[in-house]
Amino acid sequence: MNKSEIRKKILRIRKKNSKNLKIDFENIYKILKNRSNCKIIGGYYPYNYEVDTIEILNKLEKKNFNISLPKIKENSQMNFFSWSKNDPLTINKQGIPEPTSKKIIYPDILLVPIVAYDKHFNRIGYGGGFYDRYIKKIKKMKDIYTIGLAYPFQKVKKVPTNKNDIRLNYVITTKKNK
Repeated sequence: MNKSEIRKKILRIRKKNSKNLKIDFENIYKILKNRSNCKIIGGYYPYNYEVDTIEILNKLEKKNFNISLPKIKENSQMNFFSWSKNDPLTINKQGIPEPTSKKIIYPDILLVPIVAYDKHFNRIGYGGGFYDRYIKKIKKMKDIYTIGLAYPFQKVKKVPTNKNDIRLNYVITTKKNK
């Protein structure tokens, strides 16, 4: 199957099966404790039945992590902006909530939404390349650790990749660490 076929299949499955599934916060926190110099988290606001990160981000903020969320820009680019649970959000053209902050943040840890992934931590997103471009850009400035969040049923045998695809450092699912 090509990326488009995998994407359609997994999105259909995700819509039916994502209710009441959560990531165990301790699984994420264990990884972050081992990276003590990493205090800036790039999260995402859940959309289209993605793993819900809001509770995770709130708990991380209580543990003194700086939280940021992405804003989509022109030319399929994005940046991350400071955000706190009490800050307002605006809805972008795709219907995704974004922070109103103007303060760009460069995360140390990036929580990445996934449509599909494989055992080598390759991922398929929605096909716009936003995260791959962003990770490539920020890696020129600093080290960044990427953690994909997914449901176990999103795992596929092999994700077709090309030179623009960036492999994640880790994938955490709602069942157990993978």
